[in-house]
Amino acid sequence: MPRSTPVAVLLVDGYNVIGNWHDLKQVRDQDGLEEARRRLTETLMNYSAYQGYDTRLVFDAQYQDGPSKREVIASYLSVCYTDFGQTADTYIEKACSAFRNDLRKFHSRLIVATNDRAQQLTVIGYGAECLSAEQLGLEVDAVALKVRQKRQPARKQTGRFLAHSLDPDAQKRLSDLRFGK
Repeated sequence: MPRSTPVAVLLVDGYNVIGNWHDLKQVRDQDGLEEARRRLTETLMNYSAYQGYDTRLVFDAQYQDGPSKREVIASYLSVCYTDFGQTADTYIEKACSAFRNDLRKFHSRLIVATNDRAQQLTVIGYGAECLSAEQLGLEVDAVALKVRQKRQPARKQTGRFLAHSLDPDAQKRLSDLRFGK
């Protein structure tokens, strides 16, 4: 369940991430861009829910005729398509500029995920933090691993002998008895 105030607002340059994550590049090349977008959205939905981030996944629509569009996938994830003639970089810069005047800045961090160095320098000027696509991928993988580990039942290490299944106090008392203490 998402927190009332997100820990951070995460802006992700979608096509930049797709182009830099090896598995998504393969999906894009084999199954098409739509499937790569779907998988990235699904991945970020899980990651954002776990981290408590308000995530906006931004895709360029600069070559498509039509207005910008925002699809709310979940309360903590939305997919934004830019206006005709607008790049994801421009959208992200405007969002960073608006965040400077937003009261959420006192309670939340602003993070931008992109490998575009010029974009990183620009959003840092607005007070945002930056993650490279690779860093985001590592964080997503780490969160997925934590979730898998939580789901696995804890296994108790048992040794070869019955005494190994006893608690440490009982083991010590048996040891004392065995050695005549």
